[in-house]
Amino acid sequence: MAEFDIQAYMTAGVERVVKDALKATFKNPRESAYMMKFAAASKEASKKRAKSEAEGLHIPPFLIASITSKCNLHCAGCYSRSNHATEDCEAHNQLTGEEWSKIFDEADELGVSFILLAGGEPLIRRDVIESAAKRSNILFPIFTNGVYINDSYFDLFDKHRNLVPIMSIEGGRESTDARRGEGIYDKLIQNMDRFHEENLIFGCSVTVTTQNINDVVSEEFISSLANRGCKAVIFVEYVPVTEESKDLAIGEKEREFFDEALKRLRREHEEMVFVSFPGDEKSSGGCIAAGRGFFHINSHGGAEPCPFSPYSDINVRETSLKDAIHSKLFRTLVDGGLLNDDHKGGCVLFEKREQVIELQKKSFE
Repeated sequence: MAEFDIQAYMTAGVERVVKDALKATFKNPRESAYMMKFAAASKEASKKRAKSEAEGLHIPPFLIASITSKCNLHCAGCYSRSNHATEDCEAHNQLTGEEWSKIFDEADELGVSFILLAGGEPLIRRDVIESAAKRSNILFPIFTNGVYINDSYFDLFDKHRNLVPIMSIEGGRESTDARRGEGIYDKLIQNMDRFHEENLIFGCSVTVTTQNINDVVSEEFISSLANRGCKAVIFVEYVPVTEESKDLAIGEKEREFFDEALKRLRREHEEMVFVSFPGDEKSSGGCIAAGRGFFHINSHGGAEPCPFSPYSDINVRETSLKDAIHSKLFRTLVDGGLLNDDHKGGCVLFEKREQVIELQKKSFE
């Protein structure tokens, strides 16, 4: 069997996302104009990554950046609060706006095409969002609960089309408010309607659980988003944070159902982009975290395999982004084959977190 080529796979994935996004924004001239420019920038970024690959240096096209640890909500089963990465108040020693700006510049030089801004609640860090807006070669999906979206942010999103808000929703009003708090669903719908009125692109993220899996892939739910102008839906499989929440994580039977539903949605809603995370790891040769396809920088600068695996042996404050991508922990995870290990489904690094912790300890030796 031929060896899996992760660089070719991820490059094709980036090109497919850009192509789908162009199709999704075809009827919106301003969005299409930006996406055409970004498509050209994405091709140049692919060339940079290919050049590095030929020199023996793998650069992933995606980066996840948690730009704050502060959040205004207390969502049920939040993995980020469970591992204390998210708090009510901003913790000390967070990366400054200037430090994030430096990271964005280096990411652009390396050929990173997408930087997903997360938190906490990322819109709390207006300084970092404005810094991201200036990097038009990079597309910045912003994973937000939507509460802080106001007139000022609508104006910023209108002027800088590389900022794409991705609002978290759990299905209908009952499911969303049960997990995120009373009134959140109505705020999200209000935001969507205004985005639609002002011809601004936005997307939604959906945490897929055993409780909502049927609803969130239903034609009724997807059509309700499409009719409001939603152009992207990112499905994230729920990762259990306690023993009590394990029953919320989907299993093989639900995953087979979901995969078929995803094929149907992509076929029947060509105006939208659908992304599944972690998706079918077999098609990508295993988990693509730890720098294979993406990695995570936490709010203090620690370079982690992914948000569900919050372990780090290197900090971008003390080194370059390039060095962080090739940290000892990342290399051990990739070269040691842990990312390809068999597991029950969902996140392999979360399921095998005890092994990751041991590898992290050894990386400091």
